[in-house]
Amino acid sequence: MMSCMVLLHVKRGEESLFLLEVGVSTGVGEVLERVVQLHNATLKVLDCADIEQLAEYGPSLPPEMQGLADEQIEELNLKDDWAEKSVASGGEVENRDPTGRRCGRQPTEKIRKVLLDAVREAKGLVSKELAKAGTPMTLRHPQDALALLGGAVTMAYPAGLPPHDPVREERESRERLEGTQAGKMVLESAMTQLWFAGKELQCDKRLRDYLGNNEKTKVIVKVQRRGVGAPAREPQLTPDQQKALMVQQFKRREELQKLEEAEDDSYLDSSWADSRQLHRSFQGLCNITWKPH
Repeated sequence: MMSCMVLLHVKRGEESLFLLEVGVSTGVGEVLERVVQLHNATLKVLDCADIEQLAEYGPSLPPEMQGLADEQIEELNLKDDWAEKSVASGGEVENRDPTGRRCGRQPTEKIRKVLLDAVREAKGLVSKELAKAGTPMTLRHPQDALALLGGAVTMAYPAGLPPHDPVREERESRERLEGTQAGKMVLESAMTQLWFAGKELQCDKRLRDYLGNNEKTKVIVKVQRRGVGAPAREPQLTPDQQKALMVQQFKRREELQKLEEAEDDSYLDSSWADSRQLHRSFQGLCNITWKPH
């Protein structure tokens, strides 16, 4: 018997991350692992600043040469052993890195376009627009994005990048995240919780223990670091509904003011004068009739 599927809208705080389609019989612990894996893989794709820097200023200098002036490098007798190995396909032009971290050998316009187009397409594969379009995220999305980026880097630098270049370190999962903004965003399963409707989802239970066995269209699940406490609850009304409610309230105040000036109290029998009517209209409780069977 096929398990009923549910669409989880995964959020972190108020930020929408992605949609995840799972069966209601899936264990919460397994769902948590998938959420963490997808989140971290997506984060890796979106953190493309080093590839953009590579397209602009070429490969990284050795750590001991970074930030030094030419005179200091010469005085210390330092040499970039990868300068003649890691050369961009099609040639290079000079474009000094103002931070002094990269060698300043910019790839040609054609290769720069290859790298930057790959960055744009990779980000599109894991974009938050997928959630808006109702498209669930799978691990294939970030995997395809990372493969796209890796292919572009290999095309641009067929002989490879220096081992100390952040782009190569990231591709080989050797990047140092301690103290970085990306490091603060990375999740660990043991230190992460899932919340639904103000309740923490316990890893030894299944989704159906919280969502029931009926197939549902979409529910919001929030990711939270363990020990922080419950995340903020979702507002009862959407932004569009809140705007519509404010417009109705404004019109109601205008009508009340006009009738008050006319000293006419006949409006009290009107449905729009009932303050509870506005809220009932958003909750679908208007025009309800009842009769005994």
